[in-house]
Amino acid sequence: MVEARRNTFKSPKPDAARLLAFDLLTEVNRNQGYSNLLLPQALNASKLDDRDRSLLTELVYGTIRMQGKHDWVLSQISDRPWIEVDPGIVDICRLGVHQIHEMRIPDHAAVAATVEVARKRIGESKASFVNALLRSVTRTSIEDWFSPLDAVVDPVERFAIRYSHPEWIVSAYFDLLKDWDEVVSALKINNEAATPTLVSWPGFSTQQDLVEIGGEPTDFSPYGAHWKGNPGALDLVKKRKIGVQDEGSQLVAQIFAQVAQGASWLDLCAGPGGKAALLSSIARQRDIRFTANEISAARAQLVMQVVHGDRVLVSDGRTIGLSAEKFDAILIDAPCTGLGALRRRPEVRWRRTLQDLRELTQLQRELVDSAIQALKPGGVLGYATCSPHLAETSIQVIDIKRKHPELQQVIVDEYLPTSLIGATRDGAMSLWTHKHGTDAMYLALFRKEIG
Repeated sequence: MVEARRNTFKSPKPDAARLLAFDLLTEVNRNQGYSNLLLPQALNASKLDDRDRSLLTELVYGTIRMQGKHDWVLSQISDRPWIEVDPGIVDICRLGVHQIHEMRIPDHAAVAATVEVARKRIGESKASFVNALLRSVTRTSIEDWFSPLDAVVDPVERFAIRYSHPEWIVSAYFDLLKDWDEVVSALKINNEAATPTLVSWPGFSTQQDLVEIGGEPTDFSPYGAHWKGNPGALDLVKKRKIGVQDEGSQLVAQIFAQVAQGASWLDLCAGPGGKAALLSSIARQRDIRFTANEISAARAQLVMQVVHGDRVLVSDGRTIGLSAEKFDAILIDAPCTGLGALRRRPEVRWRRTLQDLRELTQLQRELVDSAIQALKPGGVLGYATCSPHLAETSIQVIDIKRKHPELQQVIVDEYLPTSLIGATRDGAMSLWTHKHGTDAMYLALFRKEIG
């Protein structure tokens, strides 16, 4: 009898795209990986055809974006609290529900293919549980699953579930937009895939170069173009003549550069180097000495690759004000919650908390204080975040004005592209993805008094 059972057992045969999707989800959800870094690496290393590459991309990004919505469904089926379920089961079930509810894949195919991944990665017994859960999902239509939400009185709770965002983010959006229809538009677009945006670097390339390789010019930035493909495969990227940078981020650098003068500029928190690359190229065209500073040595190495020989410091930006060296213009692209880039960094919505917000706003204040010390009289300070949250934007500006009367805010309106409508808040640039098609970047500018 034992021999007969062995003969009927079939080895799991998951398809390569779904198997890789689960492995990447595990790295993101369990090992704090970043999907926007891991997925391109995996695609470049894989032998998947175009169809499977597209499938993998949607499975990874889509499942992460919508996992709150998927968990709400699965928690109603599971016979134990969903928070106590094995992480492998949770991630595989999310992968399955995403195919059932968000993709044009027949239910039976979605369940069968996902269970094969479960058999391969987490074992037969857990795969049986996955199979039972996913089959239960398919027994009810998606319309019937979510119809009870119509009875939820609190719009924060209702929209958090329906559009798969934590409640604190939904509340933060309403605090800014003051209109639930606008909030819904902002939440919806966060769940859509972002088209990659290329950036030309003055002195090395132009926007026309991007158009000639098939890019679609950006609406507001004179440096960018949207690219429907893999930017990493482009020769201009490989030769470091162009980069990949969201249009909103390009606008921050462009507008800062319009206002900034003098002989020396500093990018205080250069990160991986997106704004630093564009600013260094603009500065070189104007014979301005450019310096990038980054606290992480590994990230500083990335910056060095794109600033074409300009100086890169490795230091804590909070200590830069203690140095004898002073600068004519300083950009603080401050560490923030990243709520403005949820299309491209889907896991951020699940990782950030209100406690993170409190810690980040304190860090932002310390960076501002340091930058002001390092700024020459008459110099320009730019304060930018990739977040629209009031605590990281308008409230910080109020705090800067209160603590530093030697700074005068520079109203950004006259420096914005004329076609960029509805993009200011109290004299600062405030972009929205659902309005402008960019990341929701924020930029406030100040000038330091002379004497």
